[in-house]
Amino acid sequence: MKRRRRPNRKKLDRKKSIFVLPNLITTGSLFLGFYSAISSIQAHFSQAALAVIGSMLLDGLDGRIARLTNTTSRFGTEYDSLADLIAFGLAPALMIYLWALEPFGRMGWLASFLFVTCGALRLARFNVQIGTLATDHFSGLPVPAAAAMLAATVLFFRHLDLVSHDFHVLIMAMIYGLSFLMVSTVKFVSFKNLDYFRKKSFNSLVAGVLLFVVIAANPYIMGFVVMLCYVLSGPLMYIRRLRGKKASDDSAEQNDTESSAAEAGE
Repeated sequence: MKRRRRPNRKKLDRKKSIFVLPNLITTGSLFLGFYSAISSIQAHFSQAALAVIGSMLLDGLDGRIARLTNTTSRFGTEYDSLADLIAFGLAPALMIYLWALEPFGRMGWLASFLFVTCGALRLARFNVQIGTLATDHFSGLPVPAAAAMLAATVLFFRHLDLVSHDFHVLIMAMIYGLSFLMVSTVKFVSFKNLDYFRKKSFNSLVAGVLLFVVIAANPYIMGFVVMLCYVLSGPLMYIRRLRGKKASDDSAEQNDTESSAAEAGE
């Protein structure tokens, strides 16, 4: 009588285990998002905005560490998306509503709700498309970038002592614009393929130092400018591609017309 082989305990344990370090960093990102929401409720909007920025940095760090250490997992992906919804959806939406959109009343909190909803849709779409899209660009504005744009706006206004209620129409338009870009198919540059651990040219180091100096000289203003340039880069590249495609189609149509005329002449 043959003895039944017992299943390998190590394989069973591996299925139940999770990678601690990347998920701890994700937890830190979630904590900063929750802290941002609490700060917004207490009207500490600068702290709330800085917490969103810090959460964005941790969110970029956990994924990179997971890829470098080969500790990516389905659990980590789902946990990261849930943390992102709090840190980059609910927290910035609550911050921007209490800071600038409250005078709109119902229209104000509905705009904030739209931002959260579009962020959730963007995260869900990203999860189901993992492995099917190129990694050199994003399809739609990333949720952390949209949240960072709102945080940079708050810091920019408070640094210049601007009254947010004087610009609440402009801020409302920005909320709708960011919400649309998140669920759109407009391409945005991805920095996931940047490898900092391989040899680079000397000019790459110089460019990195210059960028650091420019931002460090006035982080509140330059941070806003950098985020605004990134948000606008997607629509501008989209318009450029449309113009290039139209010019190519017109050229092809003109060539077909000339060919038809030449054949008729013969």
